[in-house]
Amino acid sequence: MSRRWLLAASALATTAVSLGAGLRPPPARGDLDDDKAYQLAFAEALNADREVRRHTTSGREILYRPRQLLTADADTWRVAAWLRNGGHAVTVADRFAGVTRLLFAGETDIPGVVTRLRDPRQWPGQPVPAVQPHHVLLGLGNIMGNPGGPPRTVAALPPPDSARLGEGAGVTVGICDTGIWRQAGDVHPEWLGGAYLPESDDEDPLYVHGDVLAPQGGHGTFVAGVVRQAAPGVRVDPESALGPTGVGDEAMLVAALGRLAPEVSVVNLSLGGFTLDDQPSLPLANAVAGLPSTTAVVAAAGNAGINRPVWPAALHRVLSVAAVAATDTGPVPATYSGFGPWVDACALGQHDSTFVDGRLPLPGRPTRRFRGFATWAGTSFASAYVAGRLAALMTTAGLSAEAARLALLAAPRWHPDYGVLVG
Repeated sequence: MSRRWLLAASALATTAVSLGAGLRPPPARGDLDDDKAYQLAFAEALNADREVRRHTTSGREILYRPRQLLTADADTWRVAAWLRNGGHAVTVADRFAGVTRLLFAGETDIPGVVTRLRDPRQWPGQPVPAVQPHHVLLGLGNIMGNPGGPPRTVAALPPPDSARLGEGAGVTVGICDTGIWRQAGDVHPEWLGGAYLPESDDEDPLYVHGDVLAPQGGHGTFVAGVVRQAAPGVRVDPESALGPTGVGDEAMLVAALGRLAPEVSVVNLSLGGFTLDDQPSLPLANAVAGLPSTTAVVAAAGNAGINRPVWPAALHRVLSVAAVAATDTGPVPATYSGFGPWVDACALGQHDSTFVDGRLPLPGRPTRRFRGFATWAGTSFASAYVAGRLAALMTTAGLSAEAARLALLAAPRWHPDYGVLVG
């Protein structure tokens, strides 16, 4: 059964696009609907970020940090020598997760430099060095594809079912995201109160000014609520890996992983990005490999609606999660969701969840006002749900996180490009 057939069976079927909102020109302002207005707001915020560059060669599109190149520690000095011999002024900056960051003195075509460094003809009689741009990662609310919609106001959630409070009890899920709203535990006492240890460096800044929300302000709080709905007894450990605009990078994610509490046994990563030539991210592969062998890592498959791998989801050890949409005849692939044989599981991408207070202005559209709850769609939330269900499986079956991951993946694949369906 092909993905095309599955999509044709759904009234939601649309033409998938190949680029995410951060990688393509923003939509025109004329006749904007809410989804296009949200894409425009995000694109404008991204355009204003002076520490983001676009590489737009077809099929190789990425976002990356300017003037930065990452190289495996063992290759640093010969790469630096090659660059200096070629007339580049570079300095060694810092190291993280087995890579060294080289800084260029001026603006440089980093993808072009990496492509030349990866050419075996540059290294006769030597191994090709491991090098890459410093990739930018995005929070994967429904913004990296089409449709790309904002959160929407929804009624308050009912309290957790008391009969389910044992699901996930004793398990801690790490959430590397935008952080968590300072008032989350007070405003959502039944869902988030006492579910995490409040720490100042975990707070989501949320606002551009006053009570005006950044495009992904509150994303981490929403994700935490989805995890708790999937396993009401679980604890969460929120860590900041993204700014409230939804933008981060590999170094920020590595640092967030390093701050996770020792008791974390499941890690949820509702973020990701494309890499140059679709090669695995060096620092993320090293950071994930450095986690305890019993830890399970779950990550979103992205919202670009194509089969190009998204990292860290596509790493072998990571349980990658695509999104499906509900219809009267059953689940169908969400048109925005990433897919492919590298995807391990799928779940509903649209959820109602805990959110924040604030206003979200959209170009040419009425301002949205939120009072603690929202509905949102994206592989971010499918991933969060699967992370919670892993925690629930750990308690109901008495399994370690890794054993629960293997048990979940032992079920038949719902579809070759979407993996196991997690309900």
